[in-house]
Amino acid sequence: MNDDAKKNPFLKILDTLDSFLSKFEGVMLALGVIAMAITTIAAVISRFIFNDALTVTDELNMIFIVVVTFAGLSYAARNGRHIRMSAIYDAMPTKSRKVAMICISLITSMFMFLLAKYSFGYIVEVYQSGRILPALGIPVFYVYLWVPIGFTVTGLQYFFTVIKNMIEPDVYLSTSTKDGYSDAKNDIEV
Repeated sequence: MNDDAKKNPFLKILDTLDSFLSKFEGVMLALGVIAMAITTIAAVISRFIFNDALTVTDELNMIFIVVVTFAGLSYAARNGRHIRMSAIYDAMPTKSRKVAMICISLITSMFMFLLAKYSFGYIVEVYQSGRILPALGIPVFYVYLWVPIGFTVTGLQYFFTVIKNMIEPDVYLSTSTKDGYSDAKNDIEV
């Protein structure tokens, strides 16, 4: 827990929720990447050693790509690792950067929640269509459930960033990442 969360009870709640979401994302990312590696290796072995393709591996990899993509979206927002075009932003004074970061995070948060709403509507359509994955035999809508979850958690991350920037005197890219650049030598661990 950071020092700011010890001082402010609202930040303590925010920090606890953020910690829970971080653990959830970490598990989903780790499991997704490991599962993709295993199924890809199984597909290669099946094709080249046994001369027979496993169609189930393609469907599994599609599922894992969706999970990793949308869990990773929130992870990038949480750690301030999203793509930024910051030439104008970097030239601004600190107070202007703070206002800009609040606006950017708020608009991005609203956009993520809007995408979550639309993706949920799409899931309802897929559910009503009754589509299933041919090799696995499971309904397709289960695969796409990760899309609104990822957008919602990402929207929460950006909203938490808005709150953090409104409460704290420094400018934050995310709830845990202050604005600024670090020395590249310090970023690389040997």
